[in-house]
Amino acid sequence: MRHKRAGLHLSRTAAHRKALFSNMVAALLTYERIRTTAAKAGEIRRLAERAITWARRLGPILTKKPEKRTDEERAQVVHAMRMALRVVRDRDAVLKLFEEIGPRFLSRHGGYTRIMKIAPRPGDAAPMALLELIPNEHSEPEAKPAPKGKEAKESGEGKAKGKTKESAAGEPKPKSKAKSGSAAPKVKKETGARAPTKSAATMKRSGRSSGK
Repeated sequence: MRHKRAGLHLSRTAAHRKALFSNMVAALLTYERIRTTAAKAGEIRRLAERAITWARRLGPILTKKPEKRTDEERAQVVHAMRMALRVVRDRDAVLKLFEEIGPRFLSRHGGYTRIMKIAPRPGDAAPMALLELIPNEHSEPEAKPAPKGKEAKESGEGKAKGKTKESAAGEPKPKSKAKSGSAAPKVKKETGARAPTKSAATMKRSGRSSGK
């Protein structure tokens, strides 16, 4: 029986397993989405959420600039970063955790990641999954400020010009009318003046008449 033995062995030694999980958690924090087997995703999710909780517990301290933090708050941040470094051995990933990811989940108590099952691996048909961080639900697209003064006039003129061009391009051109008001009949142009040709019967008749 495996009482009080949480986690999977994954057919690896303890050192290999620790290094594997540390690298994959760092990749998750850096890229916010990784593709791995379903068994590994379940173990990485547990460690990643524990690291994110160390950052989220700091609360409003994360929103302050480092220069404005008190000595006690700096000590709390250093302690939390050291505890996260026990799992994630990548300093760049830990910095991103405390600067970007931690403030994102201040109002969320757990459940920072999600697992989505995908098609099995082609080689050995192992069940695969996508492990990713929950996106920020409160983020809204930034509204562009309204133009002022000359910029507004130029933008208005540009839009008007664009509309006139589009209307001119879309509308069919009117057909040209004749000056007299009535449509003139089409005349086939001749390339050059040709003499009228006589038929063979007329040539014979003219020859007979001259012989007489």
